[in-house]
Amino acid sequence: MRRVLTTVALFASFCAVAVAGPKEEALQVVDKWTRAFTESDVDGIVKLYASDALFFGTGSKTLVTKTEDIRKYFEAALLTNRPRGATVGDHSVAILSDTVVAITGLDNVTGTRDGKVYSAIGRTTFVVAKRESGWQIVHFHRSAMPN
Repeated sequence: MRRVLTTVALFASFCAVAVAGPKEEALQVVDKWTRAFTESDVDGIVKLYASDALFFGTGSKTLVTKTEDIRKYFEAALLTNRPRGATVGDHSVAILSDTVVAITGLDNVTGTRDGKVYSAIGRTTFVVAKRESGWQIVHFHRSAMPN
């Protein structure tokens, strides 16, 4: 009997760990975003955005609302100054519902220009929503850290 109870308890603990909530699933999207950015994977980063996403990149002069324009933004940003890098540092998560999560905080993007590595700390907000096709970025905003 003790062996059965131990087995059941062990199985239950594995199941509890395997179940991710909205916060964990949204953070997985942000993790995929930083990996795609670091790998200069334009296709990988663009597919994380919903078709109706609202986008303000650091260099955006207008609100971007079309997937093809998000692609153009990242082609210009990621296919130059390589190797690139991105990390999300200090951040907070607001669970707005079971299907919408906002993540905001500080990030650090890096690149190489004229053979020298540069780093730019910024303020970033992701709003990630669960859609029929899974969790996607529906709003993104990044701005440079003021001096």
